[in-house]
Amino acid sequence: MTTAGNGGSALLARLRDDQKESLRSGNKERLSIIRMALSAIRNAEIEKGKGASLTDPEVIAVLSGMVRKIDESVEQFEKAGRVDLADKERLERQILKEYLPRPLDEGELDRLLDEAIRETGASSPREMGNVMKWLAPHTSGRADNRLVSQKVKARLGE
Repeated sequence: MTTAGNGGSALLARLRDDQKESLRSGNKERLSIIRMALSAIRNAEIEKGKGASLTDPEVIAVLSGMVRKIDESVEQFEKAGRVDLADKERLERQILKEYLPRPLDEGELDRLLDEAIRETGASSPREMGNVMKWLAPHTSGRADNRLVSQKVKARLGE
């Protein structure tokens, strides 16, 4: 796997390589989705500042945000009876998820939560921010932040 220039993201380089491969193989659906992802990443780089390139965790955050939006779209399309559009969104989600880290299972998340509470010394809901800050690099792109937040609240509220 190649890496992007200036210490950039290996994940971004992989997306670019896959874009070239999709173009060569004529896989138009995959090419379109990868281009959409690269465009979102480019926009995030522009937002970050002049000449900035994103790190892998930042690229993962962009792709995770795209997957969340797709999940919402699928739900809306299904409610509206538009199975065709829901299926198109599911394909996009499937391809984007190939670039995201493997999701944490319930047990892994619980173990990380135990470790975060132990490491931060948190014992009340007021210290939730410290626990979430500790968890962020460990769960980014691997667990839904709402679920993580609910688990932290439940654990610290006990």
